[in-house]
Amino acid sequence: MSLDAETADTLIQHALRLARQAGSRIVEVYGTEVDVTIKADQTPVTTADIAAHDIIVKGLSALSPQYPVLSEESEDIPFKERNDWNRYWLVDPLDGTREFIRRNGEFTVNIALIEDNKPILGVITAPVLNIAYYAASGFGACKQEGDQTPVPIHVRTAPEQVTVARSRCPTTGPRMQYFLDKLGQHDEISMGSALKSCLVAEGAADVYARFGPTGEWDTAAAQCIVEEAGGHITDLTREDLRYNTRESLINPNFVVFGDDRIDWTEHLHSEPQS
Repeated sequence: MSLDAETADTLIQHALRLARQAGSRIVEVYGTEVDVTIKADQTPVTTADIAAHDIIVKGLSALSPQYPVLSEESEDIPFKERNDWNRYWLVDPLDGTREFIRRNGEFTVNIALIEDNKPILGVITAPVLNIAYYAASGFGACKQEGDQTPVPIHVRTAPEQVTVARSRCPTTGPRMQYFLDKLGQHDEISMGSALKSCLVAEGAADVYARFGPTGEWDTAAAQCIVEEAGGHITDLTREDLRYNTRESLINPNFVVFGDDRIDWTEHLHSEPQS
């Protein structure tokens, strides 16, 4: 079952509205003293995460009560229950909590619709930057800055000297250093949260490689946007990321790339194991 044009547009507009509402609440908290709690997985969570979660889950449940909602802040739903879901919403109410805490503005609200373990709709908003990216399967990807007319985006043909999207505070371990060395002379753009993948989708960067744990909610919306812009998010064997296929909601290491004439994963086949 795929989305028709009218349904896709309706769901995107509702998801954008909820993401922006959640973003407004996040920005309110952003300007105050933030309470930070460290979760069991050693990642931070703030009152803004919880407030955004409540807004989005309530809104999506009212919009489409037939579709379950899985949020980063509700990740304890057991797989035996999730395994029966054919279509569901997957949400990161505040992607880039560390960016939020550092107050650099490079955090996002991510909302994706998953069907048959693949994202078929994705919305990403950056509240402080006032930017939105969105896509639905078969209908392309767009970027909207402020109240301007949305414009289609597409990955680019990689130039001889490629541009790598990096985390704002990157850790260059052995695997990443090997990858960068294999790429040769290259440029870098630093960015937080899912915005790194969006840089590839809009043709501002050519590749983003992630070594280390991320949740499925971190990549789902971005994957739909990148794919509809002509790119891919794959594991290190060049298989597209899939969702809700096992008990763990942690992604494998992955690569985001635009120009599929290049086997970006060849730079990873013999990478160091430590």
